[in-house]
Amino acid sequence: MEMVYAALLLHSTKQPINEANVKKVLAATGAHADDAKVKALVATLEGVNIEEAISKAAMPIAAAAAPVAEGKKEAKKEEPSEAEKEKKAEEAAAGLGALFG
Repeated sequence: MEMVYAALLLHSTKQPINEANVKKVLAATGAHADDAKVKALVATLEGVNIEEAISKAAMPIAAAAAPVAEGKKEAKKEEPSEAEKEKKAEEAAAGLGALFG
């Protein structure tokens, strides 16, 4: 994950995303740079329009999930009635009685 962040940082500063630059960024952060993974990342990003990839990222999906999460919060606001609370307390007491004979 650190390597992806390094590539994004290089892109945002308009630096070329190559092995040497990715390794420099990782070294500056104290992260370990695995040569094979760095080569794979650079090869994967070669020819990719990063701006386009960022604009097509999962942001719309996250925004669509937000109303669903709000609906769940509203459902949780309903509290059990007093009768249900008393029934649960009686069941718990009965269960404890079974433990001690």
